Amino acid sequence: QVQLVESGGGWVQPGSSLRLSCEASGITFSVYTMGWFRQAPGKEREFVGSISLSGETVYYSDSVKGRFAISRDNVKNTVYLQMNSLKFEDTAVYLCAAQWRGNVQRMARMTDITFWGQGTQVTVST
Repeated sequence: QVQLVESGGGWVQPGSSLRLSCEASGITFSVYTMGWFRQAPGKEREFVGSISLSGETVYYSDSVKGRFAISRDNVKNTVYLQMNSLKFEDTAVYLCAAQWRGNVQRMARMTDITFWGQGTQVTVST
């Protein structure tokens, strides 16, 4: 059974940092491009960032570039999202995704995601 389980969400104040984790099981993690997406209430799901099989290549949406960093540990089968300088508009459910083989740009198109996680809530508020 394939599972992508996100953790690390919560409530933080603007300007704070938060680190999300997504642990995968039931898949050969190292052959999946991994990514993070988010969905705010009443809005469409949007791409946040993606990371290549080896972790050497990353790709971000313009809205988070310079503030967020994605990384992966192929031994722990885990992908991370370090979020810094959080803003009100970063409030959303953050979802982890896996794309078989793939590449970081193709993942951003969200057209052929193989597996999705259930998501973790991030709330940025005073």
